[in-house]
Amino acid sequence: MANQLESLVETIKSKVRALKMKKPKKAYIKMDKSSSVKVEIRSRKARKLIDKTLKVADRPGNRTIS
Repeated sequence: MANQLESLVETIKSKVRALKMKKPKKAYIKMDKSSSVKVEIRSRKARKLIDKTLKVADRPGNRTIS
C-alpha cells in the first residue's frame, strides 16, 4: 500500500513539474472595436450626460454641472 502511495505521489509531482515547465501561451491579438460597439459606447456616454443635465435641471437653486 505504501509503495502505491509513493508511486502516486511521484506521478503527481512529475505532472506538476511538467505543467510548470510548459511554455506560456501566446498573448491574444487585440481586436479593434467594431463600429456598432463604438456607437454603443457613444450612446452610453450621451445618456449619462443627459441624465446628469436633467438632474441639475431638477434643482433650480444650483445651476453648475460638474
